[in-house]
Amino acid sequence: MPAPKRKPATSAKTAKPVANKIADKFARLGLRSDMDLVLHLPMRYEDETQIVPIREAGFMVGHPAQVEGVVTSCDVQFRPRRQLVVTIEDASGPLVMRFLNFYGSQTRQLAIGTRVRARGEVRHGFFGDEMVHPAYKIVLEGAPLPTVLTPVYPSGEGLSQAILRKAIANAMARVDWRDTLSEPLLASLALTPFEPAVRLLHNPPPDVDENALADRSHPAWVRMKFDELLAQQLSLKRAQVARRAKGANALPVIGALSAAFLHTLPFALTGAQQRVLTEIRADLRESFPMQRLLQGDVGSGKTVVAALAAAQAIDSGYQAVLMAPTEILADQHFRKIAAWMAPLGVGVAWLTGSLKKKEKADAQERIESGAAQLVIGTHALIQEGVQFAKLGVVIVDEQHRFGVGQRLALRNKGLGTTTSLDGAHTVPHQLMMSATPIPRTLAMTYYADLEVSVIDELPPGRTPIMTRVIDQNRRDEVIERVHAAALEGRQVYWVCPLIEESEALQLQTATDTHATLMAALPDLRVGLVHGRLKPAEKQDVMDAFTRGEIHLLVATTVIEVGVDVPNASLMVIEHAERFGLSQLHQLRGRVGRGSAASVCLLLYQSPLGPIAKQRLATIRETTDGFEIARRDLEIRGPGEFLGARQSGQAMLRFADLETDQWLVEKARTVAQALLRDDPQTVEQHLARWLGGREEFLKV
Repeated sequence: MPAPKRKPATSAKTAKPVANKIADKFARLGLRSDMDLVLHLPMRYEDETQIVPIREAGFMVGHPAQVEGVVTSCDVQFRPRRQLVVTIEDASGPLVMRFLNFYGSQTRQLAIGTRVRARGEVRHGFFGDEMVHPAYKIVLEGAPLPTVLTPVYPSGEGLSQAILRKAIANAMARVDWRDTLSEPLLASLALTPFEPAVRLLHNPPPDVDENALADRSHPAWVRMKFDELLAQQLSLKRAQVARRAKGANALPVIGALSAAFLHTLPFALTGAQQRVLTEIRADLRESFPMQRLLQGDVGSGKTVVAALAAAQAIDSGYQAVLMAPTEILADQHFRKIAAWMAPLGVGVAWLTGSLKKKEKADAQERIESGAAQLVIGTHALIQEGVQFAKLGVVIVDEQHRFGVGQRLALRNKGLGTTTSLDGAHTVPHQLMMSATPIPRTLAMTYYADLEVSVIDELPPGRTPIMTRVIDQNRRDEVIERVHAAALEGRQVYWVCPLIEESEALQLQTATDTHATLMAALPDLRVGLVHGRLKPAEKQDVMDAFTRGEIHLLVATTVIEVGVDVPNASLMVIEHAERFGLSQLHQLRGRVGRGSAASVCLLLYQSPLGPIAKQRLATIRETTDGFEIARRDLEIRGPGEFLGARQSGQAMLRFADLETDQWLVEKARTVAQALLRDDPQTVEQHLARWLGGREEFLKV
């Protein structure tokens, strides 16, 4: 009796894990559904619709060409390094294909007599025309050519273009192509219908305008960009509505504390501060949670406005909390605001990770009992043991430095601690502050669900800061200038980008610079502060600098925000070419806070790259934070500008906020109309573009 046949190795037991692995790889690209695959659009195209004779391809240096020929030799060579060298020929001549990385099986695949179709850039090598690592396929003579351009998709490890193309083609056969937008709406906006637009982008005909495809100005791309912007506007506006539905406790009282606080300030509020304060006070009176972004350039006086918002909460019988991203900044806020508030009888608590266990426990007890009416601190505020008695307003400084989950955790500290009149749980009002101005286009797109207040006026008496860009070779002159400034009684910052030596970057370190400057300036007191000092050590150095006991403070970017020493009027930034525009502007804002003329010297290492040149030119030409932010957006793009990896926001894949501002305006208008009149279309459009991934959109 014959033995029973074995099942093939591709049984369900072995095939399923393979399928799961592929699904995991797709998921890492965000591709979980058929519509995700359909909307995974090409990043570029290759023209495989025609064959060029090998001899003609030799004249197309710098441009990709597709050739076809028969293999005449295939050798593994070992000099100057191991490589596979294959020669193909057609009637017009030979071409060398050179592979520096290859598999052993390729030598059998590319055997003599095999017909190969290869695509790549031809270059003139020592032994004639050659392509290095061309894309190639084995073909039969007379094999048909594609009739459309070949899409090249964004990919990930283990996902070849062939796998992606097949998966996308299969998905396109299964999805629901019905348009989410009505024909009259499409006609009024002059937009291409959805299905033809998507099909063209995946399989463009050879006569398509390739330039319009490349710069994404083709009508098919315009439709995709509009749909993406519309989905974002709808989701953000809907998030705003959902938050308002949660309810908050109205904080209507502007009472004795607010009045006394204003009265004791040694200065009058600017017109801009008064304007934004009026906006914030109106929000705090509402029974739905305030969600406001307070923007203001470096030194514009955001802290006073935040303190007045806290005073309104305390006047109304609630607690206020302010969270800052660094201990130095939190301490700066604590000292400044506590100096204003404590004499007026306000209980102020301080909570950071560096506090001793007993100090932490005492602070937490005061917060939970309500004895602490105003709480200031760092990430320690969102730890599990911290509970508020009656939290009314949450203030987050430098909000872009916190992950969206951290901001949500702080806001949720107030969830359930208070209830509205009808017994429902409420969330606290939220005020976010940023000294990195957001350009209008970005604010419209990424902060569409927020109210935005802008302090666009500096307090009187602020001296303009002169900025100079200086080559590192003139370092000795800079040290002499520092010495002269210190002898005149002025204090100086010297900022370095790294703490310890990195061979890769070869940057001057803070510790080395400190030693060098101490040796060069023995008659000056030179301090050092960086992120690896213990919080108490850091604070001791900063206190000594504030008191004027240190002439020259060598620091890393820990002093980027919040440090306020009016007598410091000279700043040197080492390796300025390594800093971003926003960072340079923030650092420069540490000087110019007193009456003395202030100077910022940017030391750079030549040669400079084009982006570094742009940055340094911008920071030299203007001190206007909004103009700097606009240029920064141009240089870096919205994702990096916003710190998108942390922000929790669905970044735009297709729309460009510089070139597509006109589409942002249209998407806003349509979103408002659809939310008002057509909830079904809203659901369908969001399901197509976000697939339920609306969580964490703007906290």
